[in-house]
Amino acid sequence: MSVPPSLPTAAGPSNGVLVRRLFGLAWRYRLHCLQVLAIQLVLLTLGIGGLSLTGVGIDYIRHKMDGTPLDANKLHLNLPVAWEYWQVLGLLAGIILLLAFCRAFLNYAYAVSVNRLVQQRLVVDLRSEIYDKLQRLSFRFFDANNTSSIITRVTSDAQSVRMFVDQVLIQSVIMVISLTVYLIYMVNLSPSLTLGCLATTPLLWLLSAWHTRRTQPEYAQNRLLVERMLQVFVEGIQGMSVTKAFGREAEERAKFEAANNACLTQQHVIFWRVSLFSPAIGFLTRINMMVLLGYGGWLVMQGRLPLGTGLVVFAGLLEQFSGQVNNIATIINSVQQSLIGSRRVFEILDAPIEVRSAPDAIRRPRLTGDVSFENVSFSFGGAEAAVREITLTVPAGQCVAILGATGSGKSALMSLVPRFFDPTAGRVLIDGIDARRLNLDDLRRNIGLVFQESFLFSNTVAANIAFGHPEATPAQIERAARTAAAHDFIMALPKGYDTLLGESGNSLSGGQRQRLAIARAVLLEPAILLLDDPTAAIDSETEHEIFEALDRAIAGRTTLIVAHRLSTLRRADFIIVLEDGRIVQRGTHAQLMREPGPYLHVANLQLVDSRALLPVGTGGGAA
Repeated sequence: MSVPPSLPTAAGPSNGVLVRRLFGLAWRYRLHCLQVLAIQLVLLTLGIGGLSLTGVGIDYIRHKMDGTPLDANKLHLNLPVAWEYWQVLGLLAGIILLLAFCRAFLNYAYAVSVNRLVQQRLVVDLRSEIYDKLQRLSFRFFDANNTSSIITRVTSDAQSVRMFVDQVLIQSVIMVISLTVYLIYMVNLSPSLTLGCLATTPLLWLLSAWHTRRTQPEYAQNRLLVERMLQVFVEGIQGMSVTKAFGREAEERAKFEAANNACLTQQHVIFWRVSLFSPAIGFLTRINMMVLLGYGGWLVMQGRLPLGTGLVVFAGLLEQFSGQVNNIATIINSVQQSLIGSRRVFEILDAPIEVRSAPDAIRRPRLTGDVSFENVSFSFGGAEAAVREITLTVPAGQCVAILGATGSGKSALMSLVPRFFDPTAGRVLIDGIDARRLNLDDLRRNIGLVFQESFLFSNTVAANIAFGHPEATPAQIERAARTAAAHDFIMALPKGYDTLLGESGNSLSGGQRQRLAIARAVLLEPAILLLDDPTAAIDSETEHEIFEALDRAIAGRTTLIVAHRLSTLRRADFIIVLEDGRIVQRGTHAQLMREPGPYLHVANLQLVDSRALLPVGTGGGAA
């Protein structure tokens, strides 16, 4: 039941709105985020402690070598006077080693915590949320978005959201805290040296802002090119039989290489800009070290700054400060990618659910099967209506066949019964109740569907038959298979009902797949059966087998069947003919064969074709 793509693409939210929503997403995992930040704070404290002790050791060595005054109070040393220098240095080295061991353990704990947060919790939960939303979206969404686009959003775009929490949010908070602590410590050591060394910092922020404006469109374009490449790949795999049949392998390879190279070219542009940005940041931070050696060395010579706890500690702090500033490049690149990916994720999460149960929906676990269309019209969103002012009543247990040319509205009309779409005008009644007032799950569990091309899952035969009724017993599954004339060929499979089918059931013939689809539909014991031209793609011999199954499946059920062959149409209690979404003829086969119109025209064409295939001298039977 395919429909033309018609879903409009709405303008996406602004970056500010996206950032707020991403913060809201991270807030769900605030305890894990706080745990990660707490570990980083301890690591920061231990790092500064180790650096300070290193400075203490240097000043102590200098004191022992040339008698430089040592301010024990400032250095927080309260050691026994009788201790030898090697005892003092050994104690300092032991504490530094202990701090290093603690840092190593906490770094491991940090890596585990981040992996648990962003991989085992956030990404898994987000993908589940996306898939849950996809299950509830209408066919309109899937008609407007190709498979490769949806796959990309569930995989790489979900990882982009993870990137925001891990590489943007957490790293930004760590950077701000670290820079604040380093800045306070450096100012405490020497305000003038701090001012001189950090004079280039405003240039860093300006350069970062310029880089952000330049790279964001490039990242967006790259994501579209990757999606296009994936689409070419998926279509190439799905259409492999067509490609080989027409000998187009070389052209398909060239098409994929062109899409793949377009991604590579775009990535080169991004990498070139990032490669320029990172060294520029590094160069500006190196200027700080020049100021440190020049001005800081002069302060040490003047006795205004200790060598160890002053210049050496300051140098370590400045190195750490510059390292955090250098992270700006990584964070900015992560921001660009995460915003683009998250925008696409939120497009799915924000997509409107057009068909859902009403808050006060009527529960009807079992329906009788009366179906009525009251002046129903429906449009997929364009100017042309697919169904126009249809009025039709199908009593419970009756079979109605629908005939019409391609695009006449047959599948659109049938899709209104299980509420794949809702009518734009009029209403569909089930057992005298507007279908929109019924609980959606109850409605669909009372409807069995068999499509022209039936999809089977990569699972066992039994699991495919029981897809809509997973609690079914083996006896119920076998009974449904016998009704669908599928039991004999199933038992001939290597493991019978436990045989594992390949992708889409391609290991089976078309007729076998259709019979499994019929079994899947009748296992529900539905009150209503919808058959969308189930014999269109099969040969005459297989058609006879399918009809035997259909005759048993239809018995006692309200059935709407799209059909084009007289052999199918004759089986219906009633026939309607559609043209441009309107009913132009209705009646039984016998009535319509006596009435000039499109039905008689189609019937005569089929009768002429069937007689042309008879051997010479053989007479054809009358309709």
